[in-house]
Amino acid sequence: MMFHVTLEKAEDGWIVAECPALPGCVSQGRDEKEALDNIREAITGWLWAEDQKAVSSIPPQQTPVVVAV
Repeated sequence: MMFHVTLEKAEDGWIVAECPALPGCVSQGRDEKEALDNIREAITGWLWAEDQKAVSSIPPQQTPVVVAV
């Protein structure tokens, strides 16, 4: 999957990375490379957390199946 992210330099010099498609998915780094590495990890964590919430709402009579993307 591919996501667009924004990079913005904060007042303290750190680079803040945000993924607008995933509300609240924000990270930072000391430089652009670190910020991009960290937002990749944040995106993975965000998607995993949302999936866990969804799985917990599946009715007992339905069987969840894992699909890799």
